[in-house]
Amino acid sequence: MSETKTFLLPDLGEGLPDATIVEWFVKPGDVIRLDEPLVSMETAKAVVEVPSPFSGTVMKQYGGAGDIIVTGTALVEIALDPNLPQRADAEDTGHHHGPTHAAPAKPATATPTPAAPGKVVASDEGGEIRAGGAAARPDSGTVVGAMEAGDRVHAEQAASIGGVRAVPAVRALAKKLGVDLARVNPTGDGGVVTLKDVKQAAADGSARIGAAAPAPARAADVSTPAPAARAPQAPAPVAEPARTPVSASGRPMRTAPPTQSATGQPEPLKGVRRNMARVMADAHAKVVPTTLCDDADIHAWVPGNDITVRLVRALVKACKTVPALNAWFDGDTLTRTLHPHVDIGIAVDTDDGLFVPALRNADVLDAAGLRQAINRLRDQVIDRSIPADELKGYTISLSNFGVFAGRYATPVVVPPTVAIVAAGKGRHQMTPVMGGFEAHKIIPLSLTFDHRAATGGEAARFLKAMLDDLAKAT
Repeated sequence: MSETKTFLLPDLGEGLPDATIVEWFVKPGDVIRLDEPLVSMETAKAVVEVPSPFSGTVMKQYGGAGDIIVTGTALVEIALDPNLPQRADAEDTGHHHGPTHAAPAKPATATPTPAAPGKVVASDEGGEIRAGGAAARPDSGTVVGAMEAGDRVHAEQAASIGGVRAVPAVRALAKKLGVDLARVNPTGDGGVVTLKDVKQAAADGSARIGAAAPAPARAADVSTPAPAARAPQAPAPVAEPARTPVSASGRPMRTAPPTQSATGQPEPLKGVRRNMARVMADAHAKVVPTTLCDDADIHAWVPGNDITVRLVRALVKACKTVPALNAWFDGDTLTRTLHPHVDIGIAVDTDDGLFVPALRNADVLDAAGLRQAINRLRDQVIDRSIPADELKGYTISLSNFGVFAGRYATPVVVPPTVAIVAAGKGRHQMTPVMGGFEAHKIIPLSLTFDHRAATGGEAARFLKAMLDDLAKAT
């Protein structure tokens, strides 16, 4: 009898607690060889193809397209084929595999079964199952700052949007291939559109976005008597629950609206948005934020100034003037690290969520070098090719949300950094000058800092240094 091994999802080298299945390249019963593509997984930063660590027959898969798999839990079972090449047990691959079936089996709290699309079944393979279904494991960090790793297996349901039921991974593929989901023939359980349905529609061109809709069905022959139409029945009135302004004890009590109801299909966050939710919650719990706001007068600027480059230059100048905000702070040990260099986290907004790549060595780059580096980071974020190391390790952050709208903000400081600067939408305002008033162009700035690591005076001097630099003509 062949030996069967369980392959546990590795951390994919990005330190994230889970990943989402995009597409399986095999199905149960298929034979796969060592290092052949097994499955594609979406993380907070990229879609990664996971190679097979074994050669053999696929016996069981622990999830379908759109399911979220926790790092370190079972992904697939493979029956080894001794006639095919195998990796030596002592050879380090970076993967962690579950125990073989020859080992004594631990009592299972739940029997794992292959998951249908949009559903995850918890497994006890490779670790002790806790409440919530995930195997116990240490903190693995996150994109920016250290966070507690999740320990639950989450189920992703097929959301019904516009009358079409599909998981987010299927919608993303349809958007990429130019397929109109409303015109795809669903084959999944309960009318769910699958990845195979989208690929088939893209191949035969039957559901291209913008293509003419199929011709409507012919009207029935007027000579054929139509069935008698039923008179619409008025819906029965819904009795509202009795509402009492006071409780039995005579004290006022809160009541819910009698017609309160929930609509829509809950959709679990995944990928970038899932990680962003963790980071924001962690920052909210750990930072003591305070925000200062002021307006930078850029009336003196000569034509050709790059707003983002000037903001970066002013931020670097302020970091050199007041190093206290170009720092990391450890709230557990109450220690502060001041940095001699300036690596700026540049917030980049995408449809998938917020990315914050690091603009390295901003303090030694000239204007042309800054623009080239910013463009490179933005392009890598858009095509999801940015390395994981480029999304962490920055010393201070910059958000230029004013390219869209908004004047002032309270941007979020993400540990271990101490400060973040946000630039709002530029506008003209009347400014008093000698002999009257002039219309000056200004940029509103918001500086949020961790008040545990920096004083209000330091923050004010930091902001003043930025205002002074931005007031210069070039």
